[in-house]
Amino acid sequence: AVVSTQSTGKNVYYKILDLKIASPQIILNFSEILEEKNYFEESFKVYERGVAMFKWPLVFELWTTYLTKFVKRYGGDKLERARDLFEQALDKCPEKFTKPLFLLYAKLEEEHGLKRHAMAVYNRATELVAKEDKAEMFEIYINRATACFGVTHTRQIYEQAMDVLPDRDARSFGQRFAELETKLGEIDRARTIYIHTSQFADPRNCNEFWKLWQGFEVSHGNEDTFREMLRIKRSVRDKYSTQSSFNVPPTDAAPTTEPVADNPMAQLQKEVNFVRANSQKQESQADNPDEIDLDGGDDEDDDDDEEDAGNDDDSGDDDGIVKQVIPDEVFGKLAEKVAEQEDTTIGS
Repeated sequence: AVVSTQSTGKNVYYKILDLKIASPQIILNFSEILEEKNYFEESFKVYERGVAMFKWPLVFELWTTYLTKFVKRYGGDKLERARDLFEQALDKCPEKFTKPLFLLYAKLEEEHGLKRHAMAVYNRATELVAKEDKAEMFEIYINRATACFGVTHTRQIYEQAMDVLPDRDARSFGQRFAELETKLGEIDRARTIYIHTSQFADPRNCNEFWKLWQGFEVSHGNEDTFREMLRIKRSVRDKYSTQSSFNVPPTDAAPTTEPVADNPMAQLQKEVNFVRANSQKQESQADNPDEIDLDGGDDEDDDDDEEDAGNDDDSGDDDGIVKQVIPDEVFGKLAEKVAEQEDTTIGS
């Protein structure tokens, strides 16, 4: 009766698969039941039918469960088959789901395969995972490379991380890389890394990096290297200041026609315009000789008015003039004729 019940249950599940009405949860449940009955290969075949039936992202849980159970069951006994399964899972996997699969794949290679294959898997992962997972993936890659091959093998990984990561993460990896080279006694290499990393560190908000570099130069440098560090710091600060000035968003304030008093360039422009206007006015007056000088005419009119006023004053002072009698000898016979005419007029 028990065997009949199990056989009936299996037939029902297979019928659901044949009709293609199964859900991912039904696939997981059926595979779990087969695994409990020690039907491992049969359970793996159910997983394979399930991953062929569904697409991403529904198939993600099926792949992770299938690969985990397969590696747990066979380990390195069927390594090539396991590798093929991982490659199939990663073939059309969206980047946001690749990280767990790559970690399982690399763990398989470290425990049952070759370490250099594991490093190749980690390297692929740093290129294919989502952007938000890249920094963490590089972190894991560096730690595993250190554990497998030593710290000297991580130099290339640090350089790769600084090339592809955003500025903030690149600066963090650069600081760690420089500290590593300092511990190894590679002072020149560490200084070169500090110089390269400085382009990602704005002195206005990255004080930790510049304090670290300053401490490095105090301990391992000299006056010239310290001055060079200060020069680079000023150069980087100027670069970020220029970029921020070009990226200032426009304000909604109403435009004003009056220059700002605190703006020296506006004040200078105002003075230049004033001097230019005066110069043009003087040139136009000099170039027009026929222009009537109204100011000069006014001066002449003022002089005439003053003379007329003087004459009026003289006419008003007739009583003050002294009259003198002219002798008749001055006029001679003319005076006698005038007298005779006056007598004749009076007699008549």
